[in-house]
Amino acid sequence: MIDVLQDQRILVVGRGSGIARAVVLLARARGAEVVVAGRNPDALAAAYDDDPRVTVEAVDLTDDASIAALAERIGRLDHVVSTASARARGRLADLTRENLRVSLDTKVLGPVMLAKHLAPQMNPRGSIVLFSGANAFKVNVGYLGVAITNGAVDFLTRSLAVELAPIRVNAVSPGVVDTGAWDPMGVDAKKDFFWHISTTSPSGRIGTAEDIAHAVLFAMTNTFMTGTMLKIDGGEPLV
Repeated sequence: MIDVLQDQRILVVGRGSGIARAVVLLARARGAEVVVAGRNPDALAAAYDDDPRVTVEAVDLTDDASIAALAERIGRLDHVVSTASARARGRLADLTRENLRVSLDTKVLGPVMLAKHLAPQMNPRGSIVLFSGANAFKVNVGYLGVAITNGAVDFLTRSLAVELAPIRVNAVSPGVVDTGAWDPMGVDAKKDFFWHISTTSPSGRIGTAEDIAHAVLFAMTNTFMTGTMLKIDGGEPLV
């Protein structure tokens, strides 16, 4: 198992922290060469400056020219993982067209363009892993923008799985995970929120970035799975 990704080349789109970082570190531990790409390549370079097998690239998922340029530079790939998101949280009265557009552009339209430009140079037995989220499967007031974005990822995953076959396309749907995404709530509000999730979800805890990274590894390496949404959410949407 330790070399399950030996000599494979993986693109991870996202930040240098949280889930994206956990995916990169796990892939490297399993033998992969990893290319990380995002809007802030300087921050990415600082996050991985001690690993010669991590290459840094710049890409903006809301810019088709940027995606096309990345595809030209990057060459052969075995797997692509897109963790990027732009959350449009808030009640209906607080949502703006711009916030919704950026959310959909980053998490849905951007991955469509990634698939368009990168699939021709991917290993036909490779995979693409997208990211949805638990709010696609449970209605929560204040998460309308998040829900419709993540729901679109569900349909996108299945559509790409058919059109790009035999390249496999799957998605991971995380629940509440302890990353910096919740820090803007403030220390006390975040602590109360995590306590509520931990005490009401069937798993009895919130998730970790490593929980999600292992699901991504499974999606990349299970060659008999495609068009599937892996719900790694502690069962929280069930209650």
